[in-house]
Amino acid sequence: MASRLRLSGENPNPRPRSNYTPDSNDAAREGAAEWKPEARREVTDLGDGSELVHVPRFVPREAAWEWFDYLDKRIPWARPTIRVFGRSAVQPRDICYVSDEGLTDLKYSGHQPHAHSWDEFPVLKDILKAVHEALPGSHFNSLLLNRYKTGSDYVSWHADDESLYGPTPEIASVTFGCEREFLLRKKPTRSQASPGSGEAARKRLKVSAPQQHSFLLKHGSLLVMRGYTQRDWQHSVPKRAKASSPRINLTFRQVL
Repeated sequence: MASRLRLSGENPNPRPRSNYTPDSNDAAREGAAEWKPEARREVTDLGDGSELVHVPRFVPREAAWEWFDYLDKRIPWARPTIRVFGRSAVQPRDICYVSDEGLTDLKYSGHQPHAHSWDEFPVLKDILKAVHEALPGSHFNSLLLNRYKTGSDYVSWHADDESLYGPTPEIASVTFGCEREFLLRKKPTRSQASPGSGEAARKRLKVSAPQQHSFLLKHGSLLVMRGYTQRDWQHSVPKRAKASSPRINLTFRQVL
């Protein structure tokens, strides 16, 4: 059975005034140089080799706001059209993709995002360095950025189980801006109906109710999915009417 440490439900503090200007990277990069990742973390054992690590205060608030402003203003955000269940639809959030040169192209839902270089955005290299320092032994070479502009932006249930990430991918997710709920549910398991109830009944599949977890991902937090989480679990960020300000989320992955 999964075990979990209880998360704090405190209200977010008012946003401090940012020193960032669109014409300079200095403020955002100074924020990276003045802190070390917090060691305190909460571990959730999901069972069967799946694990989550949550660091609620990974980035101090002032540095996190500097980074948020840089990302909001300087990243070339796009909102592409994708294919969902055979239909075309505008993706309900903004994205940008950054990766090492020469990696396998990222493709999902009929869309292949342009792969930007890390050198185009020096602050992303600083954040990557901080994530690596917090997770010794990890190596991330790609980054998918998502911007949720309002509570109507979301990501539906899915698992990052593409073959280019391998069978046990580690995915590190850093959140800036508006806190949003992150949901996790066990993939439904199917079993044959009990014997002796007729041929038709035996062929019917019975779907059990999935286990679920909820995390409130705050400004400056880090969440890491490890082990067989992508094989056995799905995750989502649902719509929330009360989420009235933007959220920017960075998901670091290793493409094999």
